[in-house]
Amino acid sequence: MTADTENNPQPQKIVGVDETDAADENTTATTTTTAAAVEANAATAEVVANSEEVEAEKHHKSDSGAPFLIDTAAASLKTNDDGTNDEGDTESGSNNKADDGEGEQKQVIKKVVPPLPLDWTKMAECNEGEDVAPVDAIRYPWDVMDFPLPPDQTETHLTIVGTAGQKITRMGSNLNEYVSGNLTHLVLRSHLIRTMEGISKLKHLELLELYDNMIDEINDLSPGEVEDNCEEESDDGLPAKNLRVLDISYNVIRDMNPISRCLNLQELYIAQNKIKSMRGIGQLKQLRKVDLGANRIRVMEEEELSGLINLEELWLGKNKIEHIGGISKLTKLRRLDVQSNRLTSIENLEGQVDTLEELYLAHNGIDVEGAKCPTGLALQFKQLNTIDMSRNRLTDTSPFAHLTSLNELWISGNDIKTFDDVEYIRSLVELEGVYLEYNPVASDFEYRKKLVEIVPNLKQIDATMVGGIGQYGYLTGGSGENLLERMRQMQDQVIQKAAAETEASGSKENE
Repeated sequence: MTADTENNPQPQKIVGVDETDAADENTTATTTTTAAAVEANAATAEVVANSEEVEAEKHHKSDSGAPFLIDTAAASLKTNDDGTNDEGDTESGSNNKADDGEGEQKQVIKKVVPPLPLDWTKMAECNEGEDVAPVDAIRYPWDVMDFPLPPDQTETHLTIVGTAGQKITRMGSNLNEYVSGNLTHLVLRSHLIRTMEGISKLKHLELLELYDNMIDEINDLSPGEVEDNCEEESDDGLPAKNLRVLDISYNVIRDMNPISRCLNLQELYIAQNKIKSMRGIGQLKQLRKVDLGANRIRVMEEEELSGLINLEELWLGKNKIEHIGGISKLTKLRRLDVQSNRLTSIENLEGQVDTLEELYLAHNGIDVEGAKCPTGLALQFKQLNTIDMSRNRLTDTSPFAHLTSLNELWISGNDIKTFDDVEYIRSLVELEGVYLEYNPVASDFEYRKKLVEIVPNLKQIDATMVGGIGQYGYLTGGSGENLLERMRQMQDQVIQKAAAETEASGSKENE
């Protein structure tokens, strides 16, 4: 063997195979590979076309609500330049396909999914002219309730409470044509009313409740407006002068001035609005109860409050008041609520020493010194039986030590740490209920027992009754020996009751 032969080895011949046959076989294999590639490309084109058709069909049918068509075929085949495809087929694989005949073609499998039962999740179709928001719909009282025509003149009360799909949006300027002329009580609660109308013609109205609506202005409580092509109606002040109770809470009212016409008003509820001033109530001398809670009032205006000489209840919770004032002439006031405001002291209560029964000042910033102001709790109140000063800044109970008429004391959520800080209320012999939970002292293991030792007359500590025998029917507190003794007593009572029932039933059988 020569050097050239060693450096350039010649291909070896395979025994039994003719060179001509091998060349023909290679040519055939190449031809077969080319044919297979062509077929694969055709199959790929068909798959892509089918996929595009299915995708278009999906979009078309999904918009119309018809069943979706899902293509579960694998990704289309892609033939590379070297004769292999994405499935890893080799040239020999192509040869095998050629030997077997036509190459395999990828099939597109279409699966029809039945429509899902989701009709209940769809919004109901609106009829023509009804495709409007509930607040923009026009709906009168007679649209949600049957009114006999002519109206029954013996009816004096009308109450309609709004429910889903049945909310009134307009009272109707001709409301008097549908209701009795003798109507005294009108309640339209929880509707979508924006404007007060049709009220001025209800001359006998004594109670008007428009609680939870969307009213932004108080009007039509008495006539006096000139209508087109009509003579001016005489303003006799009705029904404003007849109104005894007015409830327009939970609206968006900003001005109370129109209420000044309701000279005989006794109860006014106008909580949860957007009122910043008390103007409008100064002349209402018959008022017994006023609720102005959850508004935007900052000052208790004396020029308005001083005229309410018969006022018994004043509710001003959830405002922005910083000082108690303006109530020196309210000598009949029994309940005062200024909780959830910005108070740091209790003051200006001299006029209520003889009458004040309940004082609610929870959720403020009052500390012990602020509670002991000379014109505040330092006074000798004669009727004061309930004080709520929960969630303030008290560190002991000394401000209440002299209030011997106290029956309920709520001072939970303060900073009272020891039982020495509680000792001040030992002198309150009338005290039956005390709330001290959420104070550091309440974490003491014998918290309830020690409280009862300080105030023996307690019947309730926090939300749990003391003792729990008799009408309350459960056990609370006390030592183990006392608890066992009470359980024996209850057991004896049950046995005696069962024996009595047995004896009674035996007597009936003998009869």
